[in-house]
Amino acid sequence: MHTEPGARGLAVITGGSRGIGSATAIAAAHAGWSVLLTYQYDEQAAVKVVETIHARGGLASFIRADMANEQDIAAIFEAADRLGTVTAFVANAGLAASQSRVDELTASRIRELLAVNVVGPVLGCGHAVRRMSTLHGGAGGSIVLVSSTASRLGAPGEYVDYAASKGAIDTLGIGLSREVADEGVRVNVVRPGVIDTEMHGRNGRPDRATDMAHTIPMKRAGHPAEVAAAIVWLLGDDASYCTGSILDVAGGR
Repeated sequence: MHTEPGARGLAVITGGSRGIGSATAIAAAHAGWSVLLTYQYDEQAAVKVVETIHARGGLASFIRADMANEQDIAAIFEAADRLGTVTAFVANAGLAASQSRVDELTASRIRELLAVNVVGPVLGCGHAVRRMSTLHGGAGGSIVLVSSTASRLGAPGEYVDYAASKGAIDTLGIGLSREVADEGVRVNVVRPGVIDTEMHGRNGRPDRATDMAHTIPMKRAGHPAEVAAAIVWLLGDDASYCTGSILDVAGGR
């Protein structure tokens, strides 16, 4: 542990049971935050992450939440209040459906995706700001929004709806950072590129990370821990003059 467990306060990390989220939860705990992570479907995966953190001397717990559900999002932060002082929020939970062209999309798919990828993070940021902002009696804190390089590449022929939702996250990061900059709250965005996670398999393309490697200047997909390192850096004091930043973790792509 770099610092005493929990010395940096409580970090709320959505979608923290697998992939980038689980790597971020583990890294944040190692850096001195106690962690409250959310999951939606796989409780055993959440248990495994928490057990890993505990085995390494950290503090962690989990809560089930649907990030498209306003009441669930409120419940996350109510649970957080019982655990400690929220000083960090990572809006990582996201949804990407199967590969489709725009002329194949349905309104129901788009609404579901936007509810998780845009409405959820905006509401989560509102709860975080009410706890961190000096305007509300807080002592400050840091928010990191997990976007995607799809927001600037567009994901044509694959996930244009997903890319559009991540463009909204970039804009949220810029606007919110300026809204709360003088209230002790920093807001930054991390945009992962092609990262080797199980998300590709869930979307029907288990080999996508390998297949895309030739399009990346570094000629390989990234690892969740590499994205987590960027997120935790932005959360911490070493990034104390960074707000409104968008950091690509994409191997040059």
